[in-house]
Amino acid sequence: MSRFSQAINRSAIYRQPANRFSVRRLAAIGALMMLVAFSSVSMAQTESATSLREAREAAELRDQQRLMGFLDDQQALEAALEQARAEHEEAQQQQEVLEQQQAEQADQASELNARQAEQGEALSGLLSNLVRHSSEIRNALGEESLLTLEEESLPPRLDDVEVLERHQLENVVDRLATLTARSGRAERLSMPVADANGEVTTRELLRVGDFAAFTESSLLQRGEHDGSLTVMPRTPPQIAELLPDYYQGESSLLAVDPTQGSVLNALAQQPNLWERFQQGGYVGYVVVALGILGLIIGLGQYGYLILVSMRVNRQRQSLGQLQANNPLGRVLQRFEGMDKHQTPEALEARLDEAVLAELPKLERSQPMVKLLAAIAPLLGLLGTVTGMIVTFQAITVFGTGDPQLMAGGISQALVTTVLGLITAVPLLFVQTALSGRSRYLTHVIEGQASAALADHLESQSQAQSQTHTPAVT
Repeated sequence: MSRFSQAINRSAIYRQPANRFSVRRLAAIGALMMLVAFSSVSMAQTESATSLREAREAAELRDQQRLMGFLDDQQALEAALEQARAEHEEAQQQQEVLEQQQAEQADQASELNARQAEQGEALSGLLSNLVRHSSEIRNALGEESLLTLEEESLPPRLDDVEVLERHQLENVVDRLATLTARSGRAERLSMPVADANGEVTTRELLRVGDFAAFTESSLLQRGEHDGSLTVMPRTPPQIAELLPDYYQGESSLLAVDPTQGSVLNALAQQPNLWERFQQGGYVGYVVVALGILGLIIGLGQYGYLILVSMRVNRQRQSLGQLQANNPLGRVLQRFEGMDKHQTPEALEARLDEAVLAELPKLERSQPMVKLLAAIAPLLGLLGTVTGMIVTFQAITVFGTGDPQLMAGGISQALVTTVLGLITAVPLLFVQTALSGRSRYLTHVIEGQASAALADHLESQSQAQSQTHTPAVT
């Protein structure tokens, strides 16, 4: 027996004498039959049984049970009927809305087709040109240009526009005119700026066309990802000197980069003296340390020789009062303490011995300075070799596609060579100065000692000639 015949038989059992109940029950039965039909279809679609036949039989059994429950419960039957009516009315309303929307869209389509036909080829060509130029300007400026710091600065995209409207044309023209006007004037703005630590604060800035944007002390640049303003990691010193006066309106001189930031980035990446020194690596540190050590030793010894020269000059002016604080005084004191009855050759040898005893103090530190002056270029050559090794290792691992990967080794190779030469040249000058000063003092001491010996020999020969004169007569 089908479920419809079962439902009719079941309804006949509960038939009431009054006709109004039979009509109502018939309507309820019909609504329930519709619900059963819809629910059976939906259940058949969603049931995940292995067999479609078993799923259909299970759905029919559940529908029969539900139908029997509704027939037993008069209130549930009436509620189901009301729900079915409400859903039917809602579906009809949705259908009416959709039909109305379809009619409106059809009217809009016909209107657009009519307007497009009225515009003709001239306006169609204008629209295509506007679309092309608007896209080119947006791609060229984008989030990198300083002219687009404000919102809605770029022309709108017209790719999806089929019929050109008047307000669209006016919008494109107005924004193009605004961008053109901004490119030729300096404006003060208040914009959020990110500093070197990533903290974003609203700061006053000055924008000069599309060439530069800066605060009172530093240049600004657009971010690579979000287009926000950030402080440049380093503002070139020659440009930083001009920013405060121009920002305050006290000067009209400003350095402008016509390459849209390429020259500024190159100047900002140029290392200072300390960074250049760090590029030399450990070899560069050793070279500079040895150079400083050699300069300290050489300058100390040169200062000592200057002091000795001053004392020797004072001693030459007062040979009658010999002092032991200078090598000339010590040599002459030692000469006066010698036995004058020795032969001239012995006296000369003793005097040379006294002079030679003073030479080590005068020539002190010269060999060390000379050695450091010779070692510095060799260490620079060592740094060059190690730098080239690092460069070839980078080429082996990464190839030659990115020159920046090789820049570290090349910088080390060149900087160490420069440091070695810079260290060796001053040390050679110091060594030459020390050698010249010590040689001068040695000549002065030897000359004064030879003069003292000659005076002694002359006086001794005169005394001997005076003693032998009476015997001759």
